[in-house]
Amino acid sequence: MASFLERLVSSDKRTLAKLEKKAEQVMALEETMRKLSQEEMVAQTNAFKERVQNGESLDDLLPEAYAAAREAARRVLGEHPYKVQIMGAIAMHQGDIAEMKTGEGKTLTATMCVYLNALAGKGVHVVTVNEYLAERDAQWMGEIYRYLGLTVGVNKRELLPVNKREAYNCDITYTTNSELGFDYLRDNMVTNVKDRTQRPLWMAVIDEVDSILIDESRTPLIISGGKKKTANLYIQADQFVKRLKKPVYEEEPRTGEKKLVSGGYEIDEKTRQVMLSEEGVKAAERFFRVKNLYDVEHTQLVHHITQALRANYIMKNEVEYVVSEEQEIVIVDQFTGRLMKGREYSDGLHQAIEAKEGVPIKEESSTLATITYQNFFRLYTKLAGMTGTAKTEEEEFLSTYNMRVIEIPTNRPIARIDYPDAIFATQQLKFAALVNEVKELHAKGQPVLVGTIAVETSELISKMLKKERIPHEVLNAKNHAREAEIIAKAGQVGSVTIATNMAGRGTDIKLSEESRALGGLAVLGSERHESRRIDNQLRGRSGRQGDPGFSRFYVSMEDSLMVRFGGEKLNGLFNQLGDQQIESKMVTKSITQAQKRVEGYNFDARKQLLEYDDVLRKQREIMYEQRNYTLEHEDVHDIVKGMFERVISDTVAANLDVNRHEDQINYAGICEGLSMMGMREENRIKPEEIQGKDRENVIAYCFDKVYNSYEKEIEPVHDQFLPFEKTAVLRIMDRNWIEHIDTMSKLRDGIHLRSYAQNNPLQAYVSEGYELFEEMTQRIAREIVVFLLRMRIVRKTPEQIAAEKAAREKAAREAEKKAEKGE
Repeated sequence: MASFLERLVSSDKRTLAKLEKKAEQVMALEETMRKLSQEEMVAQTNAFKERVQNGESLDDLLPEAYAAAREAARRVLGEHPYKVQIMGAIAMHQGDIAEMKTGEGKTLTATMCVYLNALAGKGVHVVTVNEYLAERDAQWMGEIYRYLGLTVGVNKRELLPVNKREAYNCDITYTTNSELGFDYLRDNMVTNVKDRTQRPLWMAVIDEVDSILIDESRTPLIISGGKKKTANLYIQADQFVKRLKKPVYEEEPRTGEKKLVSGGYEIDEKTRQVMLSEEGVKAAERFFRVKNLYDVEHTQLVHHITQALRANYIMKNEVEYVVSEEQEIVIVDQFTGRLMKGREYSDGLHQAIEAKEGVPIKEESSTLATITYQNFFRLYTKLAGMTGTAKTEEEEFLSTYNMRVIEIPTNRPIARIDYPDAIFATQQLKFAALVNEVKELHAKGQPVLVGTIAVETSELISKMLKKERIPHEVLNAKNHAREAEIIAKAGQVGSVTIATNMAGRGTDIKLSEESRALGGLAVLGSERHESRRIDNQLRGRSGRQGDPGFSRFYVSMEDSLMVRFGGEKLNGLFNQLGDQQIESKMVTKSITQAQKRVEGYNFDARKQLLEYDDVLRKQREIMYEQRNYTLEHEDVHDIVKGMFERVISDTVAANLDVNRHEDQINYAGICEGLSMMGMREENRIKPEEIQGKDRENVIAYCFDKVYNSYEKEIEPVHDQFLPFEKTAVLRIMDRNWIEHIDTMSKLRDGIHLRSYAQNNPLQAYVSEGYELFEEMTQRIAREIVVFLLRMRIVRKTPEQIAAEKAAREKAAREAEKKAEKGE
């Protein structure tokens, strides 16, 4: 193990040495760039672009391009990137993640990498977590690019497709991760190639990369359509689970294992899973009047009961979600504490929570298009990222996205002191001690930031501080509107700020000189988060750019992390010590192990999701490729021809008896199958025409006759008919793909039941998903062929066309007159 860590450390050192050497080459060009006028710098940008088009690599251009961007930043912003920032930008250009501590200037660092890659002319997307940051950075850092002769666009939610297209056609586009993903899905739903907004996805530079690619990676982007009528099912399932008896456990004296004695359901605290017990299954069968709850026909009912159990016994109000004044369920982001308006839990969980809280249930809608962030960002040719905290997740970044995490040194040494955790037996003792420390620090004027995990914790601490008459600000999901104002004051003398994890992202707490003299910002954590990364983000609010400060976490044995993973040994230690606070390396080590275990669970969950999602990803890529080909070609006659070949081949295959030594062909069945598709009487194939032919010859004969009859039908209007043919193909493909997504979703919901039959659920999902996809492609081909064979072309004279046009215009005028009169 030691040798592995040594190799890892020496590998990181070698990487940093290479980055430093390259950064020095950039800095050596400082004087050369300083002599150039703006016109000469713009001319140089154009020369760089030409060199790329002539085959020179971006790596070759890096020292000159970075030196140009660095000089432009000095002129327009008055900020000159340090050596460590140049190193971070080189790491990002290499397709890695630059981990840079808070206050080290990540936003400025990215500009050098973005400028260099924009020279390729394929469009660089700079991805941020919200529109405010996208707009701010496009305005602020955009000055550098515009000074150097590049175009900068901002992609926002409210823009029309034509404006979005303009934004995406710029050299550099600032946007949010969600809008980027939704635009991709919408582009794959358009029926005219001119309506697409994006160019091919080439490079994305992601700010707060751990938030987007790890924390939100499982979030599916979903474009929904028509409603399903399922509200009553949620209400019934909710009524049922609320009647279930609470679980009663008995501890086995010898092993310490908990055993369910009675109760309608069981909860696994470690995996946050809840399921019906045997008693609960029997109760469900009585309540819903079914003989066997786990019959395949009751899969939908089991799904509703499971979601009702999760809603009632796992999901907590004011922790995972809040009920708004408008009587809506609004999700609280577990990593930032922000309200996620417009976002819904998938898979019916949102509706189950609505039933639990007694608010109006929004009907589920059918999914028109969907993709997860994990799979969306893997569509890019090149990815780069930056964040303050990612090293703990390096294994996942490498295995999922092939990105290393490079820890960039700070410009000045970190002066912040990170004290050991203060550990207590109970939450009551812990909060009392935390409030006491806030009181002492406030008395001397040192600014304090108290970090909490949940909205309810921030409100509890606020009540306690009010009792002590300590003025303070609370920043949580209910009060995010004043975020900028609260954070601006958080570094002032005497300020006390309580904040959920939202204070850990995209904010910079600046200290006054007086605050520095008093010891800088004191960061107090009210409990350890299940992710070490989030704890590190909170710590990182203090000690920016060499500022003084300290951090300390308050932990109790009653905290959810300790309850789930702390172990009984530690409780024994506290039974001996009573109410005393302890600072124990053993307990701190135990907390770190618990966090690693949770991170492991989460990584496994994301990995499993990716394995399942990869099945749909491959299918999506095939469908989108076929759809794009159809969209981009005015003439899709060859595709239609292929559909005819497939359908005829399938019809013949369906009429073969392959159980004997020789294929037995049901010639009458083939003729019947083909005539049912809509062939005209005079063109129908009779059994005697194909009698005695082998399989290949039957297919060839039938194809020639059926396809030729279709060609003959459309020949007089061939050119005018092509757009109609294309529209028919697109519509039938889209409708079937939408239904397929829904079917795959239902398959995935019920696939876990296969484990009862000793089957591997993932293998079952892969094989059944493949079969469903094959069935869908067969169905698309058949529907297109049937549609085209059944349609009839009506030939109209010029006089008839003119008369119909005049009638339409007259009807339109009359409608306008009625509208003017208010009829």
